[in-house]
Amino acid sequence: MPKKKVSKKIKRKATKAKTKIKKSVKQNISKAKTNIKKVKTNVREKNSQKSIGEITHFYDHISVAVVKLNDKLSGGDKIKIEGHGKSFTQKVNSMQMEHEQIKTAKKGQEIGLKVNESVKRKDLVYKT
Repeated sequence: MPKKKVSKKIKRKATKAKTKIKKSVKQNISKAKTNIKKVKTNVREKNSQKSIGEITHFYDHISVAVVKLNDKLSGGDKIKIEGHGKSFTQKVNSMQMEHEQIKTAKKGQEIGLKVNESVKRKDLVYKT
């Protein structure tokens, strides 16, 4: 079978179609980049809240978390524990240090904190 010649008119139409498609793809990529920037900004704003501590251990049979504090914490404070795809809020009802009940804890101390839900190592603690 002999090859058919493609007319110049058809070639021009194909070139125009390719150009339109390229333009459309570039616009969609630009919109996607803008949306990604917005999402990153929202995540950054959400995470801008400074953590007051980090979970270093969890005793599941008594629901007590060991927390290394970066800031002070007092009984009655509301906290949010977040990490590993889960978060919850609770009031600080019971805090202990070396098996002694305490009312306030200072930066740098490790405390035992009674928690309402299970937590994992490296979860972060925030004041709300």
